[in-house]
Amino acid sequence: MGLIAESDSHGLVDPAVFQNLQAKIDEDSSVREELKNILQNLEKQGRATQSILSRVHSIPAAQLQDTLADAWKSVALQSETISKLGEVASKYPYYKYNNLWTKDIQNAIFAIVLCGWLGGFPSEGAQSGTLLTIEEVGEILEVPVNLKDRDAFHLTIEEYLQALISLIEELARLAVNSVTLGDYQRPIQISQFVKDVHAGFQILNLKNDSLRRRSDSIKYNVKKIEDVVYDLSLRNLVPQSS
Repeated sequence: MGLIAESDSHGLVDPAVFQNLQAKIDEDSSVREELKNILQNLEKQGRATQSILSRVHSIPAAQLQDTLADAWKSVALQSETISKLGEVASKYPYYKYNNLWTKDIQNAIFAIVLCGWLGGFPSEGAQSGTLLTIEEVGEILEVPVNLKDRDAFHLTIEEYLQALISLIEELARLAVNSVTLGDYQRPIQISQFVKDVHAGFQILNLKNDSLRRRSDSIKYNVKKIEDVVYDLSLRNLVPQSS
């Protein structure tokens, strides 16, 4: 009876087990809160950049430089915040928390590749219609790309490809709006570019289910842009150089 009473009073499980678990939960919550504070700022900056870039749909291509300069300044602010994010995130296992920031990183990459395509970066030889590589995006953000040799914050190939799909969606919209602005050359430029990117995606063997499903939408945007160009050709509005 004495043994049973002693067992009942002390229990069979050491409370320290759960105290340790609570300490880990508290630590995890603290990390998430720290990341959340940085990401709230990044999300706000991302919205500001997208707002600036939305102007390209109502401004002729020849008059875009001021808008693109504003977009570049906004991207630079995002880059500073992403650097802070990287400093904090690199203290912990990458894939434990990357779901918290991957959407904001995709949006930042999208803004950069769109600016790049529009010829908006202040670098020598910058011209419209070109695709920035993931390495070039990493250099702009000063963030490592597709790390394999160590566990630290970096840009992933999946994030870059998601951003390219967003770029194609935006260019499909720009093709339509360019016609409204009387720019009949840009839809042709967009059409060739998007076809090239689509061909590139067809080479890829995508393992990410979300990315694979979303990439299926590319062919519909290709068709949408082709319809714009076809309509221009029917109306004899295709520039002779094309």
